[in-house]
Amino acid sequence: MLDKETIQIVKSTAPILKEHSHEIGKRFYELLFSKVPELHNMFNQTNQKRGIQQEALAYTVYAAGENIDHLEALEPVIKRITEKHRAIGVKPEQYPIVGETLLAAVKDVLGDAATEEVLGAWKKAYGEIAKAFIDIEQKLYKETEQLPGGWEGYRNFRVDQKVKESSLITSFYLMPEDGQPIASYEAGQYLTIKAEIEGEAYTHIRHYSLSDAPGKEYYRISVKREDAHGDAPAGIVSTYLHQQVQTGDILKFSAPAGDFVISSTDLPLVLISGGVGITPLLSMLNKAAEQQPNRQVTFIHSAKNSEFHAFKKHVADLAEKNGNIRFFVCYEAPSSEDRSLQNFDKEGFINLEWLQSILPGNDADFYFCGPIPFMKAVNGALKQWGVPKNNIHYEVFNPVAILEEE
Repeated sequence: MLDKETIQIVKSTAPILKEHSHEIGKRFYELLFSKVPELHNMFNQTNQKRGIQQEALAYTVYAAGENIDHLEALEPVIKRITEKHRAIGVKPEQYPIVGETLLAAVKDVLGDAATEEVLGAWKKAYGEIAKAFIDIEQKLYKETEQLPGGWEGYRNFRVDQKVKESSLITSFYLMPEDGQPIASYEAGQYLTIKAEIEGEAYTHIRHYSLSDAPGKEYYRISVKREDAHGDAPAGIVSTYLHQQVQTGDILKFSAPAGDFVISSTDLPLVLISGGVGITPLLSMLNKAAEQQPNRQVTFIHSAKNSEFHAFKKHVADLAEKNGNIRFFVCYEAPSSEDRSLQNFDKEGFINLEWLQSILPGNDADFYFCGPIPFMKAVNGALKQWGVPKNNIHYEVFNPVAILEEE
């Protein structure tokens, strides 16, 4: 339990850490990888190059400091991070070196402003934060291993099928190499791959949403090939999966994880996806089609045009066969063929006016996933419409924590 003086120091200095968040995050990872180079194996190096990981770290530190006397306010953030930590195998013994390195980074960036008093308070606060994370993660490890078909660490899976879904998205059907049962999961969760790629100095860990309903004898992930554009490098793992991995190859995965799952309500379900953000929502849709025939479901997908639209026929077939499912398509830049076929419902971008025209009202559970600008637009529209915060759910594919705070 932290004393009042420590709490006051941490809360009052948290905004200073926020102001210097990028520099602290950058310095932290420089120090960490110099001390423990093997941790390169646990972090997304593409996110490192783009500065995303650094910003995520700084946001988490600032938010934890600001809420140090009531960490329960950060429950959504903590839940998301601990799920990812369990998936990649973060252990309690790794927390001390992270804490020491973080304080060293704060000292290096803030200089004389980082007094012994300030650093001492943050050291105590980090201890409390680390304990909260470790307790939750240990519980998650135990629960995962005790699931029927569950396992610890990484398990070998054979690529049973490799199916092209669009010009950029390919599905991988995964069967356990040992032939033993696999753990079920909640629709919306993800698998975590540990990719060992020839020529790469370190292994690469990535999270990929499960794109089919749970309860199958296989897992399916559907991966977008991330090509280089502008200053952004090509995705190392997505390129590897698309160009090198073939049917019959063995890949390593940890057990399913994630906090983006359907809540247990009877409200109508509205699923809104953009691009490859369709993957977790497709799992939710397939589950609803199989297990909730009386629940009203509206599935809305946004893509550049039909060339980039994965799973269109599958979703359209579900809507045709199930009277409780409706399907709408928004194309940002329809092709001439799209226009001639009239195979979309809206041109441009999803907005509130259009959502209000196709939905009977805002009394529903809304789930959405896609690129960050897309998600900000959808989130803003739903908030403008007066949708309660508890009915708005989303998944992000990078370490950004909470859309509302951006």
